[in-house]
Amino acid sequence: MKVAKTKGVLKIKAGLSVVGIIELAKFRRKARNAKKAQEATLRAILTESKDTVFGKEHDFESILQAKTTEELYKLYDEKVKISLYEDLQPYIERHKQGETDVLFPGKPIMYATTSGTTNTPKWIPITKKYYKEVFSKMNQVWFYTAQKHRPHVFDGKTVSIVGKAVEGAAPDGTLYGSISGMSQRDIPKFMYPIYSAPHDIFLIEDYKARYYAIMRISIEQNITWIITANSSTLIEMQNNVNEFYDDYLNDIENGTISDKFDISPEIRTALLAGIKPNPERAQELRDLRAKLGTVLPKHYWPNLQVITVWLCGNTKVYFEKVKDSFPDNTLFFEFSYFASECKTGMVIDPRTKDTVLAANKIFFEFIKEEEFGTENPKIYQTHELELWQRYDVIVTTPSGLYRYNMNDIVIVTGKYKDFPKIQFIQKASGIISLTGEKLSERQFIDAVHAAEKEARLSVRFFVGFADVEFSVYDFYYEFSENVKVTKEEADNFTRLVDENLKKMNPEYADKRNSDRLKDPQGHFLPKQSFETFKARCIDLGYREGQFKLTLLMQDEKRHAMFRELEGEAK
Repeated sequence: MKVAKTKGVLKIKAGLSVVGIIELAKFRRKARNAKKAQEATLRAILTESKDTVFGKEHDFESILQAKTTEELYKLYDEKVKISLYEDLQPYIERHKQGETDVLFPGKPIMYATTSGTTNTPKWIPITKKYYKEVFSKMNQVWFYTAQKHRPHVFDGKTVSIVGKAVEGAAPDGTLYGSISGMSQRDIPKFMYPIYSAPHDIFLIEDYKARYYAIMRISIEQNITWIITANSSTLIEMQNNVNEFYDDYLNDIENGTISDKFDISPEIRTALLAGIKPNPERAQELRDLRAKLGTVLPKHYWPNLQVITVWLCGNTKVYFEKVKDSFPDNTLFFEFSYFASECKTGMVIDPRTKDTVLAANKIFFEFIKEEEFGTENPKIYQTHELELWQRYDVIVTTPSGLYRYNMNDIVIVTGKYKDFPKIQFIQKASGIISLTGEKLSERQFIDAVHAAEKEARLSVRFFVGFADVEFSVYDFYYEFSENVKVTKEEADNFTRLVDENLKKMNPEYADKRNSDRLKDPQGHFLPKQSFETFKARCIDLGYREGQFKLTLLMQDEKRHAMFRELEGEAK
């Protein structure tokens, strides 16, 4: 293909270099002393919000009177308990109704929405300070770092998969949506040329139509960077190519977007404004397929420089399946450990998977994995972390999350000067995320109970397991003794559980509808399954007084025990 450099690429590179170098230098200075940086961060957050409703209720003023770092942490621990979303939700609801100065001064500029542990999505407030000082400035370093390690990353276009910047509004009119979508939408004008398609493309409601439009427009261009959090998206992109290659060829040749896809007239018009007939590129793609049969990204995007995805946690399974589809010299750049609730840090060396914690922006606390869920666990500060130890993460942010339990397990991999480097391992007990769905134990329990009512069946015991290798959930049921259940009825019961989970968890629904999660599999269990399982665990050394069973797990050892029980039921 003919390769033309992105319009204004020299200006883009220069601009990103200047801001990136400046922000990275500031970060390095702060990183010399983690203990000092964390104390300053906590004091700044508490000072900012001491006159808010939450600040007054939790006596931030007196916490700030602490003379030493140790006293500050002690008072904070005494006056503010470790929280879940449900603890902060009443305050967030007051903001949503238009009230100011509840969790932080003023009101949020937006809400980032994400799946909650119940049927209600979380509304994560985003303040102007957080968006500017945490999200935007870390992104500046991120862009600079990518360019530093791959100087030609901006020579072509970037495919960036994000959510809608705006999905709706709270009762007071404050918008909610995707913070990554908002960040992409609000990039400086000089950076507009780097993206392969306008932000309108992410407003397409139909999932398959959205991916068709993304790939139809992008496959025509010289792509040098792909940005998408989840590796499973890379698989979905190629699946779209495999299914609609002929449609791409026709559309590229004629400068169209196929009418077979459900795209609103307004969005279609906006997309077509940047498209014109390109018969030469259509022929190149036609010749590639004639020569190769199966056409992969390394063939249609041979100049690809960087792919930014999550390489840690469960999503690495998908990455392993797709990594060989890309050019050999592609740099796979860990996206960093972050969630809607908090952008915790950034990857400064893309040759590693290590996220450097932004201890100068976010206040962190930690609980060792083995103490997670116990009464009064020891709290560790950032400067106390041990190499290769696994911890649960607690954050305090400039967006009104105080001692918020992220429910994530991370491992400490080293230090960047004095700031810890970590890698995400998995969600903590009770929440599973095979491909970003964040399915909670509570949602699974509620879905089964709803299915019982709908199917008029009674389940004595049930448990679910996530199978990472096959991207599927296995649901095991012990139906009541007085009911004979056929395989057809059991399969219908699993279908009902699946449909209920889709209603409760929009991210689960999205992953199921796009086939990134396969149909869940239902299994019969024999009578007294829980009792048998518990007895076998105790035989293996579990203490009876401490025995507890999470009903939704990612645990191969326990899964194997239930597979064995299933075999005994046949």
